[in-house]
Amino acid sequence: MRPRKKDRHLPPCMYMKHGAYYLVRKGKWERLDKDYQGALLAYAKIMGGNGQGGMPKLIDDALDAMRGRLAENTVKQYEAAALKLKKNLAEFEPRQVLPRHVAALKLHMSDTPNMANRVISFLRMVFAYALEQQIIDSNPCTGIKRHAEKKRDRYITDEEFAAICGAASPYIRSILEMCYLTGQRIGDVLAIKLSDISEKGIAFDQQKTGAKLIVGMTPDLEQLIARAKAIPRKVRGLTLFCTRGGGKPVSYETVKDAFKKACDKAKVTGATIHDLRAKSLTDTDKQGNDAQRLGGHTDGRMTQRYLRLRDIKVATGPRSVALEKTSVSSPTKKPLK
Repeated sequence: MRPRKKDRHLPPCMYMKHGAYYLVRKGKWERLDKDYQGALLAYAKIMGGNGQGGMPKLIDDALDAMRGRLAENTVKQYEAAALKLKKNLAEFEPRQVLPRHVAALKLHMSDTPNMANRVISFLRMVFAYALEQQIIDSNPCTGIKRHAEKKRDRYITDEEFAAICGAASPYIRSILEMCYLTGQRIGDVLAIKLSDISEKGIAFDQQKTGAKLIVGMTPDLEQLIARAKAIPRKVRGLTLFCTRGGGKPVSYETVKDAFKKACDKAKVTGATIHDLRAKSLTDTDKQGNDAQRLGGHTDGRMTQRYLRLRDIKVATGPRSVALEKTSVSSPTKKPLK
């Protein structure tokens, strides 16, 4: 095959004629599409879609580039999103993915709106990486709106929390109580090092936001730390909460599963381990303390998303002036003589 003299950007055997793109093989012209991106997609399907640098590879490369700056739990969420995307976009090349394909993916996952939003958000980051690497010219996720998510309003009552802690092992109970007393995310609680604890309190370097704060020492917190340290272990690790056998930090999945089992045993329904942070910030706000500072939020609107049991404002209606006028007795008429 001789080199092209024009349209050198087109893949092998693709030609443009009369405003449309064609695949030419053995002298036969097979129409692909008027649109260049659509023609590339049709070309990939016909040719088998086995080109190098496809979507699965791009997704893996983008995720690897993100890992170093993401929290462990976030990485796991992105890995789950990556699996879904690689399955749905397996036959696509990066330049072939159009906004209509992203919209179709969003619609396909509409029965799980929260998951759909996270998958699309991750895909948007994947294409942002592709833009930086000059693999694509535009991000097909631009303009794709998120599904409306119902705001979570589950509040764990004091009685429910006591029941959950009572149903958990002493080890898991100490972790749950630490989540409540510090108001921090479960990942940050599990990452507490013994060196983070001082007379001032517990120092946190939040994995998600990078915010640094110290949760001041209180009698309750001091007693909890002492109980956690007293739990028997074969090997002492660097973290306050570590596995009994190897001294390694406890995993998020272990605590999540233990919390669910404790809820089932205590007959508490509809609660997740993330609701402990919401309970902590809500109770802090109710007690007149600074929930925003405890949460490590730079924007008060983020704190408001965590607060549950908001007071319902009591509205006062108008004073019934009109009714008062009608209630005044009208002058009696004199009887006719």
